[in-house]
Amino acid sequence: MTFISPWTALIAGTAAVGLLVALYFLKLKRQEVQISSTLLWQRAVQDLQVNAPFQRLRRNILLLLQLLAVLAVLAALARPILQARGEGKRYVLLIDRSASMNATDVGGTSRLAEAKRQARVLIESMRSKMSFALDDRSDQAMVIAFDAHAKVLCNFTADKSQLLAAVDAIEPTDCRSSLAEAVTVAGAFATSAGEDANNRPAVEAAELVLFSDGRIGDLDAVVTDTDKVQFHCIGPAADEKIDNVAIVAMQARRSYERPDEVTVFAAVANFGSAPVKCDVQLSVDGNIRSIRPVEAPAMTGEGDKATPGKVSVTFTLTHPGSAGLEVRLLKRDSLSSDNAAWAILAPPRKLNVLLVTTGNPALEAALRACSLARLDQLTRIEFESTDLPALMAKRSYDLVVLDGRGSGAAEGAEPWLYDAAKLPRGQYLIFGPPGTGLAVTSQLKTGGDVIVDWQGRHPVLQHVDLSRLFISGGRRLKLPRDARTLAEFSDGPAMAVVRRRGSVFLLAGFDVMESNWPFEVGFVLFCYNSTRFLGMEIGQGENISTPVGSALTVQAAAGAAQGTEAELLGPGDLEATLKADSAGTFRYPKAARVGEYVVTAPNRTGERFAVNLLDPRESDIRPRGELVISGQQVQAQQGVRKANQDLWPLLAMIALALVCVEWWVYNSKVRI
Repeated sequence: MTFISPWTALIAGTAAVGLLVALYFLKLKRQEVQISSTLLWQRAVQDLQVNAPFQRLRRNILLLLQLLAVLAVLAALARPILQARGEGKRYVLLIDRSASMNATDVGGTSRLAEAKRQARVLIESMRSKMSFALDDRSDQAMVIAFDAHAKVLCNFTADKSQLLAAVDAIEPTDCRSSLAEAVTVAGAFATSAGEDANNRPAVEAAELVLFSDGRIGDLDAVVTDTDKVQFHCIGPAADEKIDNVAIVAMQARRSYERPDEVTVFAAVANFGSAPVKCDVQLSVDGNIRSIRPVEAPAMTGEGDKATPGKVSVTFTLTHPGSAGLEVRLLKRDSLSSDNAAWAILAPPRKLNVLLVTTGNPALEAALRACSLARLDQLTRIEFESTDLPALMAKRSYDLVVLDGRGSGAAEGAEPWLYDAAKLPRGQYLIFGPPGTGLAVTSQLKTGGDVIVDWQGRHPVLQHVDLSRLFISGGRRLKLPRDARTLAEFSDGPAMAVVRRRGSVFLLAGFDVMESNWPFEVGFVLFCYNSTRFLGMEIGQGENISTPVGSALTVQAAAGAAQGTEAELLGPGDLEATLKADSAGTFRYPKAARVGEYVVTAPNRTGERFAVNLLDPRESDIRPRGELVISGQQVQAQQGVRKANQDLWPLLAMIALALVCVEWWVYNSKVRI
């Protein structure tokens, strides 16, 4: 047994016990009165003897009971605890704050609040340092909150107030849950710096204490010693009903033939055991436009193989300009963050395109078939001799197409190796060899080749069939790590997207005039998709819905200096000030809550972002009482295992009982 605050009890005991005993030495001052009998004289004499100074105390049950009560109170003030013997332990508290932990199905509060409560119980019950011990055998702990990423809130310490403050500081998010990074971070902090003579860690390995509902998507990537893992499953009991309906997909598209017509598609999933009827509401810039009733079937199957009941709903509206779209379920359930989804609809517009080439009729004809607002053409010499930033600002080109054939169709002409570092910030479609400044190199291929694989789901290659494309003299691209390959030859990339210094470069590493592509319908479709993608129409459509937890980036206006400020407004009265970096980009590192965000930069209209969950794994809020980590099963524990037990409540109850007994004895003695 250990006393947490013995000095408090000793100081209080010195005053309390002495004062109590002194009360029995005080001589009573009596008033002289006449009585009718002498039967009470003997008792009065005894009383006088007891209260006479320097007299030995007589046996007194009241004094004994009072002393025992005072001692019990003093012992409670000393905060005695029962704790296991041995060296102090180390704990890593891993607290899940992902979207599913916001479910309010644990006694009317959220799962995260319950996880924090249990973590506080564990911290308060940790073994403290013994007051008179020469060595420190107290427990230590650190706190890590995790969702898609881990965040260390407190390093290893025995200071309970610091640990409790770290737990209280954990804020909920709507992000996905990922445990592997948190375990890796915990292992890095928990590794001992020294080793003993037997080449073993000088400090016992820390114990991982996981507070989660078990809805973790990357358990197969977690590698740790399961003997050192405590799992506390947060959520309702297995026999309780789970009620959650979620929007798991949303998409808004304009019609190619009628750009003012917008189709909004949403998929609704039911993760409960019974069918659900509810209304789905579509709002445009906060104004309700339509409400549709849906009935989602119940979830089928059991365990991890269970499949939610799904139903789709489609809205069609006419809207010529930009708008913020919201699809919302008009139903209350356990998790609110997946009951709505947002999308930012860009206005339809035709593009201004600049074509830099010297004689490429096939490319020019394909671009003119794309229904552009304007197509201007320059030769390579004219382009290099022009003040490019001024030209781009004056003519407002949305896209620049560079034909790398150099001098055109001349036999043996050298390709044009432009300097990408000198190009103004913008969007570029490049045919032929990549220029310098992109960290991209190319190697000329001998003989003909075909495309063996391509990304048909990418906006650039949608509905484009490359199976019949034959190229003579193409170039195999060598790309940096951050590039995205769109199409491949048999021995390397053929098309790719590269982003540098705020610009987007779509590379096609071959000359279209040295292929059969101009005779294929897919060439016109490729040019159409590319102009829309690079012209920020499909580019904005690609970002029409941003996954929660992603970074939000906005490009500053031309000429903006580093440190220029922009204002960000988000859900839940979120306000933040962003500063432009050296590349002229405003960046908000993590949009952790779902909803609509607006970034307003100087000399630019506010740019809107729709941040959505749209994750069936997080919307499936059934608690998982068993985890498989490193191939081993980890069962959820019932309640928090305390490292020690406080005894002061028991001592306080004993003191109260002694006071009650003393009161009964006193009343019994004075009763005549």
